[in-house]
Amino acid sequence: MKKKAASAPRLRFPRESLKKRRERAELILTELRRLYGAARTELDWETPFELLIAVILSAQATDAGVNRATPALFAGYPDAAALAAAEPEDVMPLINSIGLFRSKARNIVATARLLTAEHGGTIPATRTELMKLPGVGRKTANVVLGVLFNVPAIAVDTHVGRLARRLNFSRHDNPDKVELDLQQTFPEEEWVFAHHALILHGRRVCTARRPDCAACTVRDWCPNRDTFS
Repeated sequence: MKKKAASAPRLRFPRESLKKRRERAELILTELRRLYGAARTELDWETPFELLIAVILSAQATDAGVNRATPALFAGYPDAAALAAAEPEDVMPLINSIGLFRSKARNIVATARLLTAEHGGTIPATRTELMKLPGVGRKTANVVLGVLFNVPAIAVDTHVGRLARRLNFSRHDNPDKVELDLQQTFPEEEWVFAHHALILHGRRVCTARRPDCAACTVRDWCPNRDTFS
């Protein structure tokens, strides 16, 4: 008889006022700053163009995987003008270790062409203009805004979304709704740091399958600290 697959642990979402949630978030943020005071993106980049392309490539891929592919890509195409002159088929062999590399090759070439034609090869500094670029959704735009321009933004990737729910900061799966909940929870000046710190904690401690709750120094403020034991 085929074994029934184990169901995912059911998260607890205790009722909590916005004031209490913010107070708890402040304590968590203090601990995250102690742990990850220099939190930043783990993507390797040197120029704004490289950051944008790396973030586009990182969708549904690991930063480590992107970092292995981008040195050869950026050696051959160091700026928007160079990449704009390429064809997607020229780029595909350089990034074929990354998931969805065919569509990503088309997107980054199209983005380079639009950057060259409409922005003089520079990266636009507004969410509206960034999201006009092929392959750039709200999450990618938020990363670029926060890292390049220090614009308050929270990019909700799989790690941020997972921790937002486990920490009872959001009950939603939709990234846009999670983003709004986190914006209500954290002070605006902390949004960029909170984004990077939650990602690092999600990668190193509060992982998807086996969160290390016993070693988690945030656990005292987590309503789901005993869920995965």
